[in-house]
Amino acid sequence: MTLSEFCIRRPVFATVLSLLLVIFGLVSLERLTVREYPDISRPVVSISTTYRGASAAVVENKITQVIEERVGGIEGVLKLESDSTDERSSIRIEFEVERDIDAAANDVRDRVARVVAALPTEADPPQVTKADASAESVMFINFKAEGMTALEVTDYAERFLLDRFSVLPGVARASISGARRAAMRI
Repeated sequence: MTLSEFCIRRPVFATVLSLLLVIFGLVSLERLTVREYPDISRPVVSISTTYRGASAAVVENKITQVIEERVGGIEGVLKLESDSTDERSSIRIEFEVERDIDAAANDVRDRVARVVAALPTEADPPQVTKADASAESVMFINFKAEGMTALEVTDYAERFLLDRFSVLPGVARASISGARRAAMRI
């Protein structure tokens, strides 16, 4: 007895077998890797500002909202995300794929330059950086020194280590994060 004869005699079995094949095909299709599509990453520009000693609410009101209002009307903005924490404001602007990243970064720099006068004088000037949408920190380095406070270690890392790490080949961005502990993101 062949498979076709068996399926004719048992139509429920044939239907279940067909459905299983379709489900298996759909699952397999979904898990296949796609190699022919271009690698599309949207242009992303980030603005980070440090305001030492300020709470998250103060940073939100005096820095983040002021910058957001100014950069919100730039051409081609898809998404504007912000994060205000103690002593730090981070704004991430995602642009349309067609938008040139250099032109977008220049537009953001122009808008930020106009708003610097409205920011508190104690705050560091905003830093505008172009970012790869898929880029993530690869390495975190934490520092601890016996006999030094966390602020002293952070100050040491900012003065002496940050520049040395920034010029290493393959390092796109090195930054110091946190005043309570010294940590460097590479």
